[in-house]
Amino acid sequence: MRAAAVIVAAGRGTRAGGAIPKQWQMLAGRAVLAWTLEAFRSSPEIGDIVLVLHPGDMGLAPGYAGHPDVDVVPGGASRAASVRAGLEALDGTGATRVLIHDAARPLVSHALIARVVAALDHTAGAAPALEVTDSLWRGDGGIVSGTVSRAGLWRAQTPQGFRFDAILEAHRRHGGDAATDDVAVARAAGLDVAIVQGEERNLKITTAGDFARAERLMGDSMDIRVGNGFDVHRFADGDHVVLCGVRVPHGRGLDGHSDADVGMHALTDAIYGALADGDIGRHFPPSEAQWKGAESAIFLEHAMARARARGFDLAHADVTLVCERPKIAPVADAMRERLAAILEVDVGRVSVKATTSERLGFTGREEGIAAQATATLMTATLIAR
Repeated sequence: MRAAAVIVAAGRGTRAGGAIPKQWQMLAGRAVLAWTLEAFRSSPEIGDIVLVLHPGDMGLAPGYAGHPDVDVVPGGASRAASVRAGLEALDGTGATRVLIHDAARPLVSHALIARVVAALDHTAGAAPALEVTDSLWRGDGGIVSGTVSRAGLWRAQTPQGFRFDAILEAHRRHGGDAATDDVAVARAAGLDVAIVQGEERNLKITTAGDFARAERLMGDSMDIRVGNGFDVHRFADGDHVVLCGVRVPHGRGLDGHSDADVGMHALTDAIYGALADGDIGRHFPPSEAQWKGAESAIFLEHAMARARARGFDLAHADVTLVCERPKIAPVADAMRERLAAILEVDVGRVSVKATTSERLGFTGREEGIAAQATATLMTATLIAR
C-alpha cells in the first residue's frame, strides 16, 4: 500500500519577502507549492495527499482539490496544529504510513521520498538530514565568543515519515503547541526516529535569495527525452475504427490483436522510445491471449506510469494519422481530450492531426491506416501542468 502525504502550506513566510507568502510566489514560471505538490503526485510511493492551506488561502483550494488524489483542508495557528489538521483528514482512510513535508521544499526528489518510505518498514519514524560539516561558532555582538562541537549534529529536512496511527496519536497528545518539526512531536511521544540521508538540493526556501538558488538547481537537473513511434494496421470487416481512443464510424474496421488503435499504439511506442524501454510488443506480447481485443488505453497508461516512476512527465505529444478516410478533423479535438485524460496532462500538451498520402501507397489505396507520433518527456519537477 502506498504512503499518504501531508503537505503543509499554511505559513506566511515573511522572511522570503514579496507581497504574498513564499509558497505562492513564482519559481521557474510556477508557484512554489505547485512544484512541491507535483513532486509527490508523480511519485510512485505516494497515494492520497492532504494539502494544508492557511484559512485565508482556502479560496485557492478548488484548483488543487480538482485532483482526485488531493484533499485540501485549512490549517491552524501553529505548524503543529496545521499538521494535525492534515493527519485528521487522513484518519479513516486506511493510511498506514504518512510523509509530512514543508511546501517550501519544492526540489524534493522521488529518490528521497522512496528512502523515507522504505525506512518505515523498520522504524516508527524516519526523517532525512545532512551531517553538519562547517565549523560552528557562538557570537556576541558580532564577535566570535566561542565554538560548538559539530559532532553528532545534523541539519533536518522533510519529508518526515511516520507510521500513521503513531504520529496521529502523538499530535493529539501534543495539543498543537509550538514544535520545531514533527520529529520533535514524535520524540515527545517516545517514538524512535531514524535518520535517512538527505539531499543538498532539497533546500527550504526561506529568504529571497533562495529562489534564484532553487532555479539554478532545477536547471542543473534537467533531463529531456524525445521518442518516436510508428504503427500500421490494415482494414478488415467492421463498421468503425478506434483512433486515439475515440470510436469513429467507418465502413470498415482495423485488424489487430488488441483494439487496433493505430494512433495510440504509435504514441505509446514514442513514450517507450523516450525511455529506451522497448515497445508495446515487449511489454504486451501479441502471443498472449489476455491482450486479445484489449483497449489500447491500457498500453498508454502503462508507458506513462513507467515514465513517472523514473521521474519524468509528458511535456508534449504529437500524433499524425495518415489515411484517406475516415476524416479526422471533426473528431481531432475529442481525440486530444481522450489522450490527455489517459496521460493525465492538460489537453494543451497533446496534438492530433491527420494527412493523406495523396492517393499513393497502401494508405492511398485505402488498405489501412498509418500513424506516427513524437513524445517529449522532461524531468517531472520542471513541467508546469
